[in-house]
Amino acid sequence: MENGVSAPGRAKIGFRTLRTDKWWIEPLISVAVLVSFIAYSTWRAFENSYYYVDHLISPFYSPCLATSCPPETALFGTPFGDWWTLSPALLILVFPLGFRLTCYYYRKTYYRAFWMSPSACAVAEPHRKYTGETRQPLLLQNSHRYFFFAGLIFNIILTYDAIIAFKNPEGQWGHMSLGTLVLLLNATFLWSYSLSCHSCRHAVGGRLKHFSKHPFRYKLWTFVSKLNPHHPKFAWVSLIGVALCDLFVRSVATGQITNIYFF
Repeated sequence: MENGVSAPGRAKIGFRTLRTDKWWIEPLISVAVLVSFIAYSTWRAFENSYYYVDHLISPFYSPCLATSCPPETALFGTPFGDWWTLSPALLILVFPLGFRLTCYYYRKTYYRAFWMSPSACAVAEPHRKYTGETRQPLLLQNSHRYFFFAGLIFNIILTYDAIIAFKNPEGQWGHMSLGTLVLLLNATFLWSYSLSCHSCRHAVGGRLKHFSKHPFRYKLWTFVSKLNPHHPKFAWVSLIGVALCDLFVRSVATGQITNIYFF
């Protein structure tokens, strides 16, 4: 199958687009944000330090499964032995990365921004043939639903981390700091991104012939359907939010800023 300006049946236009607006700004911003996040998260994953301080743990390093992890970061107080000796972030980031990489919205975003397929509406793409997602490695995009369920497990863990952040440095409960709010917001943004996902909408309401026979699932489907139109917004907010959350924990751990306690 061919497409583009030279495809059969298309008007013979000698320009890539007749649009006069600055259509290239959106894909350019997408490239800048995604490249910045990839560069930052890669650097932090290999840094393998400054990810825990005063009951605050970076979302890039939770759950902390490596032998180098502080005892306080063991998941639910349970050590996991010495089976992973590298940076725990290298093991953890595979799942959030897989979830976002196969996300329907992110696919559209990076297909347009990096592959120009196409860069924007009414803008011809440079590719003469279109094969869709029927070949490797794009066939792996169908694994999105599995990464979705894996992402829910990490959301639960990060919510647990936010609850633990209600402890003060001495380990006493009932205290709230700026770091507590940062971890709570990060968990909220990630839940919003996951629950507004198209796979979530299908998981709670798909494969049903009669909603009337499944009132609980219908209520869940209605709730998720209201979130679904905001999925692109949650995608960007949660992406930037998780990076800022890690940066906050690192800044506190290195002593660059102070974690202010409200009570």
